[in-house]
Amino acid sequence: MAEYIKKEETERQKEYLYKLQEINNAFYARHGRKPLANTETYGCQQNENDTERIRGMLSAAGFGFCDRAEDADLVIYNTCAVRENAEDRVYGRLGILKHIKEQRPDLIIGLCGCMVQQEHIVEKIKQVYNHVDLIFGTHALYKLPELLYEVYKEGKTVIDTESSDGAICEDIPILRDSDSKAWVSIMYGCNNFCTYCIVPYVRGRERSRQPQRILDEIKALAEKGVSEICLLGQNVNSYGKDLEENIDFADLLRMVNDVEGVRRIRFMTSHPKDFGDRLINAMAECTKVCHQLHLPFQAGSDRVLSEMNRKYTKAEYLEKIRRVKEKIPDIALSTDVMVGFPTETNEDFEDTLDVLKQVEFDTIFSFIYSRRKGTPAAKLDFVLTDEEIHKNFDRMLNVQNEISKRKNDTCVGKVYTVLVDGASKNNPEMLSGRTDSSKIVNFKGDASLAGQYVDVKITEAHTWSLNGELV
Repeated sequence: MAEYIKKEETERQKEYLYKLQEINNAFYARHGRKPLANTETYGCQQNENDTERIRGMLSAAGFGFCDRAEDADLVIYNTCAVRENAEDRVYGRLGILKHIKEQRPDLIIGLCGCMVQQEHIVEKIKQVYNHVDLIFGTHALYKLPELLYEVYKEGKTVIDTESSDGAICEDIPILRDSDSKAWVSIMYGCNNFCTYCIVPYVRGRERSRQPQRILDEIKALAEKGVSEICLLGQNVNSYGKDLEENIDFADLLRMVNDVEGVRRIRFMTSHPKDFGDRLINAMAECTKVCHQLHLPFQAGSDRVLSEMNRKYTKAEYLEKIRRVKEKIPDIALSTDVMVGFPTETNEDFEDTLDVLKQVEFDTIFSFIYSRRKGTPAAKLDFVLTDEEIHKNFDRMLNVQNEISKRKNDTCVGKVYTVLVDGASKNNPEMLSGRTDSSKIVNFKGDASLAGQYVDVKITEAHTWSLNGELV
């Protein structure tokens, strides 16, 4: 049974919000404006959802927001520990902030998230980046008001990275990025302990939110006009295993499907070992569940999968994909693929390519193995050279690019309903949105269409996106 933060503690944090409001009111009196906060998120959708909570607390404390650290009075980076390049980007940003803080000593710099839940990372920051004022881990997110108040009052670095399995904190204010779409966390943590993955060590064990809490949050969102919900968890298929009531993720999906005002339901991420017919049937029978599935297979070799502790075989994975396609013929599939796991050989890699060719994913999220200190795989020696690993990675991308382009080509001439996100990131003169299957569609239209559903006829296909025109 998941542990919850007591109401007395959440009320105590509200008191610190009031104290921060007093500090920020005094700032306004001196400068004629609100203090500005800049937040940056690295990593997964769970981190993005956590940042929305951080922004919610900061907004309640009287902060405004800005897009550049150079303009901010408070900077908070929500970090990722899954891959080394994410950590390197954070270190690079901290180096830039050091120069900004030399010019503006009053700038407050905060670091949070998975990266700082690791003891050796915190020690490095204390020694090399001592201009950081606030460091708090994944389990201390709800304490941000108190910790930030301490920074202002004590004038010294405040650190809270206590290791624990984590407790669920409800009723944290949330400032969401979109008025039409929302992430909703249904559980936290992970029990799988894949040998390459740091997540169970930095986010704790699996703990499920009470279904009524989840439904109440979704109903409140729907009443505000949010129509697309994405249910989040490190492994949503494990939802409910720690609850006293007899409920699993398929049951929850059906409950959310009944919420009035919700039009689209997505979820991520699923683990193949727990993915079965109950969920497939729920996806097929629930009219609001998008015909899209993200099911990471990571590697195609049974030997490598065993050494990764993934608990399924290539044949089992392919059989589950076959059953999904049988029940939901128009399903759009995506996956995570790792290249260069330490014991992977070129023969093992051929099995990975074979999975890509057999399944024909619409999109993949691919990456080269990154050694994570504290994980079992970090102790393994590499079989392939760095050059061989990168060569295999490039081969994989070429195979997938051809598949993705070919699948997108079949969309040309068809009409799809698109939920408009707003201006396209690559071309501000175009609008961008997603289909039910999560394909990105760019088209010309008025900015007022943001947040609405429109029909778009596809006129051109690219590898990772589609172009179209309003019907």
